[in-house]
Amino acid sequence: MTKMLAIVALLAAGTACAQAPKNALIIDHSAERLIDAKSARAVLVETIPARVWKIYPATKWGWASQVGGGITGNGTCVVTARALIAPLSASKKLLFRPEKMATTFDAIPNATAEQCKQLAKDKLREAVEGVVSSLVKA
Repeated sequence: MTKMLAIVALLAAGTACAQAPKNALIIDHSAERLIDAKSARAVLVETIPARVWKIYPATKWGWASQVGGGITGNGTCVVTARALIAPLSASKKLLFRPEKMATTFDAIPNATAEQCKQLAKDKLREAVEGVVSSLVKA
């Protein structure tokens, strides 16, 4: 019985996953050594809930992300992540007049490259969650 409940919960979670509209403009300007554009887009798509797309439709709004930093000479991983939502122009270009923006940062001493990449994803997710929480109430 508990296995059946677990399967039902997993199926429900899968159908409730946020999915960006096909015409959504999501731009990424991140350092490839920390997070590639495909991974950054995936973080945004899975973190932005459907209700945000209803209030801020993809026909009028776009998203941008940027992750920077890296491993310093003494082995410390330093990451800064920024996410923002901004209006689109008539030609569907992102106007840099952000409606909301969030920036997060962190550092891990003696970090490996993989730990640094994971920190980059976590900080980007946190920045997107910051923007989302300022747009819609839970």
